Amino acid sequence: MSLREEKDARLWGLVTATVRPLPHRIRPAPLPPRPPSPVLQTPLAPAPVARPRLQKPSPPAPPVAKATPPRAPRVLDPIEPRRRRRLDREVESLSARIDLHGLNQDEARAALTAFVLRCWSEHRRSLLVITGKGALGDGVLRRRVPDWLGEPPLRGVVAGLSEAHRRHGGGGALYVALKRAEHR
Repeated sequence: MSLREEKDARLWGLVTATVRPLPHRIRPAPLPPRPPSPVLQTPLAPAPVARPRLQKPSPPAPPVAKATPPRAPRVLDPIEPRRRRRLDREVESLSARIDLHGLNQDEARAALTAFVLRCWSEHRRSLLVITGKGALGDGVLRRRVPDWLGEPPLRGVVAGLSEAHRRHGGGGALYVALKRAEHR
């Protein structure tokens, strides 16, 4: 090995000593230092090349016990087209309505749950839920009510959901279709 190659090898050793591997990457073992070679060396056979040994990755950390995530709310089907047209045309076909304006999320969810379950037990089939559009058309209640209707205990009683007709509130209201209540 020439003098220049030795300097390069030392310099490269200094550079690699300051580099830190990315987490979870295999890091090769450092090369053992080479003995200084005489300036005049006549190689008869090629010098053996020391191959770097790779370190085995450390075993992964045991998983941390996590609480089971809540089930995702069921995506509700839209109301059947014929039923939807009937709701759009007739104000009388909406058997009940609730206005959630001015309520915070907790109050609105409790009121909605109680209202839907009460209407279902009274054998009502269609409801109007007024949420309001909220600031810039992206209100919290407007976004959350469909999720709440798809979660237990309302998941079993709600048949479908659609945005209301303009005369019933448009984007700030929802038609909710209920399943038939079982006879007791």
